[in-house]
Amino acid sequence: MVNARTTRRDALRAIGAGMGSAASMIWAENLRALVQEHAMRAGAPAASHAATAAPKVLDARDFETVGTLVELIIPATDTPGAKAAQVDRYIDAALESGLRSDRETFLSGLKWLDRRSRALFGKPFTGATAAQQTDLLTRLSSEANTSGEARQGREFFAAIKSMTIAGYYTTEIGLHQELGDDGRLVLAEFEGCTHPEHQ
Repeated sequence: MVNARTTRRDALRAIGAGMGSAASMIWAENLRALVQEHAMRAGAPAASHAATAAPKVLDARDFETVGTLVELIIPATDTPGAKAAQVDRYIDAALESGLRSDRETFLSGLKWLDRRSRALFGKPFTGATAAQQTDLLTRLSSEANTSGEARQGREFFAAIKSMTIAGYYTTEIGLHQELGDDGRLVLAEFEGCTHPEHQ
């Protein structure tokens, strides 16, 4: 019998290994670090408030799209998925506190995803069926074409995968429930990148 938790970990390792240069783009790395920081700072009271607060940057449609994406990337199995861990809200918080240029690049990626979904299925991403959504994301992960609009879509998807994984495995759900962390992996403080060139 296949263990769902082991399968998810293996899949995430494969995703991480396949991100390549797209996930190392400066804007994506900036936002990934901010998502992780916001997830790390959120205690129980903050998380409870965040669950009911309106998003600060994303409009209703974009917030729904981000929520759909993070749950497709890390769905609920025997443990809660990325949406239950509020990764969509940490992404919104990262966009609010991040650089304007990084925010604009991310929002442009969301618009690209809707355009591509309309071209393929005649409806925006959140209006597509679960099978169609998965098909589009699978295409983005496997397409060899890295020029023009296809490149923008691939880079955006690689970035949001990185952000989702970083945010999820910084939360109590990801660390404690999914990984079985006993508290020794949790950092008391997020120090950010320590490479000299990023200081």
